[in-house]
Amino acid sequence: MRCLNKDFSAGIIRFNPIFILLLGLCPALAVSTSLDNAIGMTAAATFVLLGSNIIIAVIRQYVPKQVRIPVFIVIIATLVTIVDLLLQGFAPALSAALGIFIPLIVVNCMILGRAEAFASKQGVSRSIMDALGVGIGFGWALALISLIRQLLGTGSLSFFGQQLLTIPGLVEEPAIIFLFPMGAFFVVGLLLALFKWLEAKK
Repeated sequence: MRCLNKDFSAGIIRFNPIFILLLGLCPALAVSTSLDNAIGMTAAATFVLLGSNIIIAVIRQYVPKQVRIPVFIVIIATLVTIVDLLLQGFAPALSAALGIFIPLIVVNCMILGRAEAFASKQGVSRSIMDALGVGIGFGWALALISLIRQLLGTGSLSFFGQQLLTIPGLVEEPAIIFLFPMGAFFVVGLLLALFKWLEAKK
């Protein structure tokens, strides 16, 4: 149990995919303009990560080392296709907002990295906890980036059509630079510097 808790917590903070390992930065920079996108991308990536970790942990002893990477990619691609079709069918607006970045989960180094570094070497229970921890770590990091960019870029905060917060003054003249890629780099860079500073102070 202690080992499972350690696997779960590692991906949330100590080995956070975005702020520590710097993995999955492509969707973090591209779709983090709103909380809606952050939640959608987190759900999609976590589903693929969890499914691929479970399947790979189950079949790991039967896959020859020479072909393990192609096998892993086929598994991940199959799960991504399922997610993509589900979003198109049940959440077309979210699917359109996330666009090409759903299919690109196939080549997300965060997913393939966990498959190669963890699931291919551990059992199902540990692989599940690792996937959940990394998924949550990816989610809160993406949500934090999206929160900052949406607030500064629009002067307001909404969540799936519900207006949660409006900043007087900023809503009339928002800093729209934060909705562009350069704004994403700026926010991620400042957050990385902040977490490195906090880590150094520890």
